[in-house]
Amino acid sequence: MKKEYLMAPGPSPVPPAALLDMAQPIFHHRTPRFKTLFGQVNEMLKVAFRTANPVITFTSSGTGALEASMVNTMSPGDKAIVINGGKFGERFLDICNAYCINVVEIPVEWGTAVDPAVVEAKLKEHPDAKVVCSTLCETSTGVLTDIKALGAIVAKTDAILICDAISGLAADDIRTDEWQVDMVAGGSQKALMIPPGLGFLSVSEKAKKLIDNAKCQKFYFNLKKALKSYAESDTPWTPALTLIVGLHRTLNMIIEEGMDNVIARHAKLANATRTGIKAIGLDLYAPTCPSNAVTAVKVPEKIDGLAFVKKIRDEKGITIAGGQSQAKGKIFRLAHMGYAVDYDVLTALAATEKVLYDLGFSFEIGESVKAAQKALL
Repeated sequence: MKKEYLMAPGPSPVPPAALLDMAQPIFHHRTPRFKTLFGQVNEMLKVAFRTANPVITFTSSGTGALEASMVNTMSPGDKAIVINGGKFGERFLDICNAYCINVVEIPVEWGTAVDPAVVEAKLKEHPDAKVVCSTLCETSTGVLTDIKALGAIVAKTDAILICDAISGLAADDIRTDEWQVDMVAGGSQKALMIPPGLGFLSVSEKAKKLIDNAKCQKFYFNLKKALKSYAESDTPWTPALTLIVGLHRTLNMIIEEGMDNVIARHAKLANATRTGIKAIGLDLYAPTCPSNAVTAVKVPEKIDGLAFVKKIRDEKGITIAGGQSQAKGKIFRLAHMGYAVDYDVLTALAATEKVLYDLGFSFEIGESVKAAQKALL
């Protein structure tokens, strides 16, 4: 018998209470019952995003929210500054290119975070830039960006700051209003603890001023329509009703735990994972700027990184993630987000040890679990 563990950076495990809620008989979405439920969800999302501004819910993946952030604030030919330090920084580039938005790219070495001073210099060099795009947690590398510093810089200009917080929201701290972040994108299948299918986007007053003049083509991801429906606790198009029911449950769980406690729990799990990884001689891919959501680890020399990820999944029942693009086969990524506790980390580390041992990596068995236990205590 094999028990399955989901420890990839999305989708993440779903709490049984949310699964049970989503298994209840369906009801119609154009009813007072839905408006009451959705109105409550909208208010709870503000708590998770740490904002007083609207948080729009799309029936899409988080990428839909990213696309909405761009097409509703930009026109073809407008200029965007994009921080690109991984696959999801690249996604901002791809969206800009699809809509003929001019890009000023800030390339960042994978495994490192952008220097805010570089962003400040680019804004001075390109004062006509309308948006600055950054990830919070760059999921492909495990890097955490200093969004607070970027917010302070961008707020001094006419540009808005758009943050992809899809993997970081409710794992890494982001204080949308306090840090002056104009648009924050989220996704349902990460630390919000429900299946894939919902994208979220907070919208500041500064961002709203760009919406009226944006000329990029859009239909489904039209924020004017979405904001109008939002004011009535409704959606312009058919919502993913069952997912919203589940989200109602998980947001209640997050709020009951308390946002500060949620972030602290993720930080504790991340620290224990990193401590355990280093105790058996492995190196972190992002040692100076690690995220609470996912830990990226360099695969040891002479170990097949692709074989490691496959073996830990197929033989030990633990699904993690390998590297993407230039990091393929070179790193593996252990997530500790959402519905995760101490023993999930300990289980993943124990399995990591077993598979690395089988593949010929030399270390003292049990050291990662021992070190992680001490860190958790």
